[in-house]
Amino acid sequence: MSAAPADPSIPASSSASSVPPVPPGGATGEARQGLRAPQPVRTTPGNLPVLAEVVRSGFVEGHHRGSLVVLAADGSVEWALGDVETPVFPRSSNKPMQAAGVLRAGLDLAGERLALAAASHSGETFHLDLVRKMLDEHGLSAGLLRCPPDLPLDPVEAETYLAAGGARDRVTMNCSGKHAAMLAVCVQRGWPLESYLDPGHPLQRLIHTVVEEAAGERVAAVGTDGCGAPLMALTLTGLARAFRSFVVAAPGSAERRVADAMRTHPEYVAGTRRPDTWLMREVPGVLSKMGAEAVQAVALPDGRAFAFKIDDGGVRALGPVLARTLTRLGLDAPVVSRIGHAPLMGGSTEVGEIRATF
Repeated sequence: MSAAPADPSIPASSSASSVPPVPPGGATGEARQGLRAPQPVRTTPGNLPVLAEVVRSGFVEGHHRGSLVVLAADGSVEWALGDVETPVFPRSSNKPMQAAGVLRAGLDLAGERLALAAASHSGETFHLDLVRKMLDEHGLSAGLLRCPPDLPLDPVEAETYLAAGGARDRVTMNCSGKHAAMLAVCVQRGWPLESYLDPGHPLQRLIHTVVEEAAGERVAAVGTDGCGAPLMALTLTGLARAFRSFVVAAPGSAERRVADAMRTHPEYVAGTRRPDTWLMREVPGVLSKMGAEAVQAVALPDGRAFAFKIDDGGVRALGPVLARTLTRLGLDAPVVSRIGHAPLMGGSTEVGEIRATF
């Protein structure tokens, strides 16, 4: 999908007050006519299939239910488990679309900076240094960030940071790269800074459009993510379509630029101890992004894609389900086994595992 540097429907002089409100069900316009409207037909959790089980000493002591959809290379649904047509909040799996919105608004980001704009970073030193540099480059201070103060996401980094006398800070919050990019484009366009997270702000309206176009469906609901940014609900099928659209997008388009930056600089998307980084670094062409509450979206370079959610939000099941799905799609790289290894310990001895069931 080709994209202009800026959305022509939002003039450079626009302010939040000059942009008409988003009508219920999502943005309108010729580019979004015909988008399907997700139907709220929630399957009860007890009816969802078990995607992973917890096995200790040969005894199954727990289950993680959820839903999973796999798209063929042409974008059609190849197979699915559970309820993939009821909207969910993708959480940080929406970040590639948010980064594409920043590009469409006119910000010239590339390389590590663009990867960081789509990141849930671990709070490693190289992440924090680049966030501060991005702010400095646009005359911004960290105090303008509207993400909440937090510790580094990676426990190892958090321990090191605290030992050095660090305290919760907006820059160390895992979404700070995204927020720095949002502020930077607002400076460039002359848009209000203090309200950059309001759903009616020109930038957020543009991101709303990008999400709908990528997913091929209307946004079902708009909420607020943990970082304070607007959060658009999609079906898992729509989320998988969105990721597929990024890897098959035309070279030079906003979507393709985001995908290429993430795949070229995966350490900036997550961190050195994170599965998204491992997968994109070791399997060329894969695009991968997890979200809170156990959401995962992946696209392969041949156009196949998948998305899943563990219904109870149990992130411990993410690795096994991700690895099993990749295996079923024919990926046998060593990193897949590494991602799928989720041992249970009895003292210092491995006595069980969390394993996928499909």
